[in-house]
Amino acid sequence: MKTIKILSLALLVTFFQSCNDDDSGPVNEEELITTVRLNLMPAGGGTAVTMTYTDLDGDGPTAPIVIVSDNLTANTTYNGSITLLNESVSPAENISEEVAEEALDHQFFYNATNGIGTFSYVAPFDSNGNPVGLNFTFTTTTPTAGVITVVLRHEPNKDAAGVSTGEIANAGGETDIQVTFPVTVE
Repeated sequence: MKTIKILSLALLVTFFQSCNDDDSGPVNEEELITTVRLNLMPAGGGTAVTMTYTDLDGDGPTAPIVIVSDNLTANTTYNGSITLLNESVSPAENISEEVAEEALDHQFFYNATNGIGTFSYVAPFDSNGNPVGLNFTFTTTTPTAGVITVVLRHEPNKDAAGVSTGEIANAGGETDIQVTFPVTVE
C-alpha cells in the first residue's frame, strides 16, 4: 500500500512538472556584452572619435574602462555606428550582428546631456520601418561638456509615443546594456 502511494505521488509530480514546461518557442538567451564601441566620423571629413566601454568581468569587482579618444568639434554632424562585442571568448563575438538579425526586438536609445548635441536614427531600420539604432547621426552644438548615454532595449514597444524618435520613456522592454561616456565639445 505504501509503495502504491509513493508511485502515485511520483506520477502526480511528474504530470504537473510536464504541464508546467513552457514549449511556446525557442528560448532567446541573453548574450554577454563586454564592450560597447561608438565610432563617430565627421560628415565633412576630419578626425574620427571613438568611445569605448569595456567591462570584461561584468558585475565583478573590476570597474569598467571608459575611453573617449578625442573631444568633439562644435557645430559638427558626425556619422555614427555602434558595435557590441563579447570579448570574454576568443575570438570575440560580435553581438551587433545578433541585434541586426533580431531588429524587431531591439532598439538603441541615445541621450546627450547639457545640450551638447542631438541624435537621429539612420538605416538600417527593422522590417516595420522602425529604428534599430545601429547607425545614427550626432550633431553637436556649442562648446560645452556633458555625458552621452547609450541604452539597448530588448522588446521595446516601438509603436509607443515618441519611441521611434528616440524617446525611451514609453519604450518598455528590458535593458540589455546601458553605458555612459563623458564628452567635451570644443
